[in-house]
Amino acid sequence: MMGTTLPTPLYGLYRQQIGFSELIVTVVFAVYAVGVIAALLVAGGFSDVLGRRPVLMAALGLAALSALCFLAESGLPLLYTGRVLSGFSAGLLSGTGTAAVLELAPPGRRGRAGLAATAANMGGLGLGPLVSGILAEYAPWPLKLPFIVHLALLAAALAVVCLLAETVPRSDPRPPLRPQGMKVPPQVRGVFGPCALAAFAGFSMLGLFTAVAPAFLTQTLGEHNLAVAGAVAFCVFCASTCGQLLMGRVGARRALPLGCAVLVVGLVLIGASLLLESFPLLLAGALTGGTGQGMAFRAGLTEVSDAAPGAHRGATISAFFVVAYVGISLPVVGVGAMTVALGLRTAGVVFTVCAVLLVTAVGVQVRRSLPEAAVRS
Repeated sequence: MMGTTLPTPLYGLYRQQIGFSELIVTVVFAVYAVGVIAALLVAGGFSDVLGRRPVLMAALGLAALSALCFLAESGLPLLYTGRVLSGFSAGLLSGTGTAAVLELAPPGRRGRAGLAATAANMGGLGLGPLVSGILAEYAPWPLKLPFIVHLALLAAALAVVCLLAETVPRSDPRPPLRPQGMKVPPQVRGVFGPCALAAFAGFSMLGLFTAVAPAFLTQTLGEHNLAVAGAVAFCVFCASTCGQLLMGRVGARRALPLGCAVLVVGLVLIGASLLLESFPLLLAGALTGGTGQGMAFRAGLTEVSDAAPGAHRGATISAFFVVAYVGISLPVVGVGAMTVALGLRTAGVVFTVCAVLLVTAVGVQVRRSLPEAAVRS
């Protein structure tokens, strides 16, 4: 997951080297999300048939190909290709990795396993911009070294996956592999709807920080240090991991609406930072919004995975991530389009206002519907 956000602080360097607008930055970012969604829709349930380990190995292989595209980068085509491959990798990994960790957990440790899975997801996403920002600012080969480091980490990850026990029993004959689309078992749908909406709302805020915040720091606040840009993005994902820890204390059912409320506060702070051109407010918004997103995300994932039957757990979790990654892609492209007409600052303010309205509505809906839906299911 770290590889998916490695380019975040580097987009400014790519703009200088290749020459493209802020809209193209958001499109390059969104192409990754399209790859994630495509992989989830086509192959989200493949690990339920093939087993967890083969799909995890395929995900690592696609991540390595993505890193090689960035190492050979000579223009937008390879940037697009690298991002799509990275999306394919993340799409395979998101549902499969989570299901594998839950199934490998010993009895009585399922809650901790769920935290490990979501914390690894968000922790990897946070380490990407932090590591690449530091390497690009203070080490040689700013557009090469981050991806060389990533390839080394992928090799270590592959060695670990080879040692894992397979948790999916072999069936003879093996069921055919078919694209699954958005397949959610009927007994899960009542829980799935509000949880997926909460994930959509939280991921839309993450999309803003990974695609637009570095440009805001450079163009509006005059902060050109790539390590700082990477650290701000890291703070969002680090706060998300902390929010997931808090969910364990609060409980999934209460954490969903509470996470949405905290996320609203974070978005308000982000909007204020844009209006006032304040770095402290931007950082406060990142920490607060990330905490709310983490609470809502882990709570939603916990509810959905607990409600899903074992034979369809991988497919159900993949469908959950599809909704989340639609949230991280479409709004970001909208911000990029608005930037061309309105400027980065105004576009960011418009986005935060829309996001506040969306998250508020989702929080109200979650509070009203989830207990009833859970009882019905």
